[in-house]
Amino acid sequence: MGTTFPGATAVSEISIYNWPGQDGAAGGAPHLHTASTEAYVVLAGTGRLETLDSRGFTSTLLAPGAVVWFTPGTVHRAINDSGDLKVLVVMQNAGLPENGDAVMTFPQEHLADAEAYRRAAVLELRDADAGLAAGEDAARRRRDLALEGYLALKEAVLASGPAALAGFHAAAARLVSSKAGRWAEFLSEGAEQQAETTRKQLRSLEAAESFYLQDARTIMGKRNTSRIYGMCGRIQAWELSETD
Repeated sequence: MGTTFPGATAVSEISIYNWPGQDGAAGGAPHLHTASTEAYVVLAGTGRLETLDSRGFTSTLLAPGAVVWFTPGTVHRAINDSGDLKVLVVMQNAGLPENGDAVMTFPQEHLADAEAYRRAAVLELRDADAGLAAGEDAARRRRDLALEGYLALKEAVLASGPAALAGFHAAAARLVSSKAGRWAEFLSEGAEQQAETTRKQLRSLEAAESFYLQDARTIMGKRNTSRIYGMCGRIQAWELSETD
């Protein structure tokens, strides 16, 4: 199902991994989203956001108060320079990222088909804070595999420009193609539904009608007690529930 959060977005808090990678920089698993724009609002710490997109390679400084967002197809890697980088993520099209919208930058052999990708991407353990160290080990292995592919992709972009992304973009589209029909349901239940509701409200206001305002309500988010291993870091999410 979609979300009633404004704009049918999803909000989560991510503590970016502080594990050094093979190039010495600490951070998460580079990836792109195929149909969702993502925004970072930096809450604490400092770091960088490396991106590969139509401009080529870009590195953007992250510090408290900074806001940066990136559209579908942007390969991004969050780097945790201070060790305590924390961001609030606002994600377009709630439901899509949770159902496979993201594709990590694994080496080519892991992008050959959906099963090969699944084996590389799955985390057998998604533990809570009190869980086993094996959860972190699995997340590290996945991050390292994505970083391996990313560093090769980054080198290609630096050498040849944005055209070097075409192969990975094509592989990503193939991997998610079977899911797009289901995603359309999230769109219709979320962003499209909210937009249509606003259109109806505007028509009412044009006629000086206020009846719909009588249905006003307040919804509160309930903070989960566990943080899962995400692609960029440990994720703290909220569940929405109506107030009494």
